[in-house]
Amino acid sequence: MPRTLEESQVTTKAARAKLAPGTHWRSIDPTVHLGYRVAPRGGRWVVRWYADGKYRQETVGTADDAMDGDGVTCLSFPQAVIAARKLVEAKRIEAISKAAGEPLTVRSITEAYIVEREKVERARGARLDAGNRIRKHILSDPVIADKELHCLTEADLQDWRGRLPANFARSTVVRINNDFKAALNAGIGKHARRLQALNASHIGVVVKNGLAATDAVSPVARDKIILPDADIRRLVEAADAFDLEDDWAGDLSRLILVLAATGARFSQVVRMTVADVQAAQSRLMVPVSFKGRGTKNTSLVAMPVGEEVFESLRPAVAGRRGTETLLVRPRWKQLAPTKWTKVGRGPWKTPSELARPWKEIVARAGLSADVPPYAFRHSSIVRGLRSGLPVRLVAALHDTSTAMIEKHYSAYIVSALDELAIRAVIPLRGAKVTHLTPVAAA
Repeated sequence: MPRTLEESQVTTKAARAKLAPGTHWRSIDPTVHLGYRVAPRGGRWVVRWYADGKYRQETVGTADDAMDGDGVTCLSFPQAVIAARKLVEAKRIEAISKAAGEPLTVRSITEAYIVEREKVERARGARLDAGNRIRKHILSDPVIADKELHCLTEADLQDWRGRLPANFARSTVVRINNDFKAALNAGIGKHARRLQALNASHIGVVVKNGLAATDAVSPVARDKIILPDADIRRLVEAADAFDLEDDWAGDLSRLILVLAATGARFSQVVRMTVADVQAAQSRLMVPVSFKGRGTKNTSLVAMPVGEEVFESLRPAVAGRRGTETLLVRPRWKQLAPTKWTKVGRGPWKTPSELARPWKEIVARAGLSADVPPYAFRHSSIVRGLRSGLPVRLVAALHDTSTAMIEKHYSAYIVSALDELAIRAVIPLRGAKVTHLTPVAAA
């Protein structure tokens, strides 16, 4: 049991000047005492607290005997009380953390996240690029990686982001930032009880604020990737021509056509099956994306498409089982430095497989080289908005949220609403009337 304390007057400079040599204590909390140690050149503040059957003691800082307290290197009594309480709390949390086993660091929870994420990505046949980004830009930075999770601050996260290479594109920084945020949030959810015991239930807020977007203006879809209908048709026609010339047997042409017709993501259309082609209902059933958290209300999105799409897809459907992957591509084997041969066909796997043919398609269509395949999606969303479709319907057809539509396409929503409003305008005066002068009056 802690012994009874005889308190000393240490709250003012005048009172401390009268104290005899030694350490003089004053209680600031149950089992926590702030001490003033007399010294020839100004006293020192110390703190002791009761733990594991004995007192532990640490130095807090210099007392404000010779100069005014600044709260950092020189402390008044009230400042010393605050600093002492913080120090004791940190030491107690450190003891709890050690007693719980291996430290819960940014590195440990991030590595655990990579294992779980790559397990899911392998099952989906997706690329393992998120883990590679995390290893390269987070785990390779010991300043952030070796930080214990309960000690993490907003400044730590902002400083880490500031250390990313200055030549990174904004989209690259956002992708790495979001990977890091997902890893931290997964660890926080998994170890919620332990963090609560460490008095660190606020870490979720720290992550949210520390990794928040820094742009003053909300990102919007770039105008150069909102293509007019004529450019969409040129891309589809260029894909048809290049498919025939480069011996794709219709596989490339069908992929481009489905991307253009649905506005879906590459990762969605490559998971479509033969049964997802529903010509009788004039629609394609597009699998929902893996983006977001939680369970989605549906696994497929019904997207109306034109007859030319079904005409193009008939060779890919005829004689095949409904469970087979709809869109496939040739597989090639290199026989010599300049000689390749087909060795069968298989599903599309990653967007990188489209990189080389897309470059040729864009060039043939006469468009800018930096127009990405994602332009089909942006253009489809804007086309729906300009046609007067409700924002909620446009979001549902494109497997996204109304919040994301409003955030990235707000200018097009306003434009579409203006067009709808103009249709409601009516003339307020009748046809121009010429008043005739009576003959008698003339």
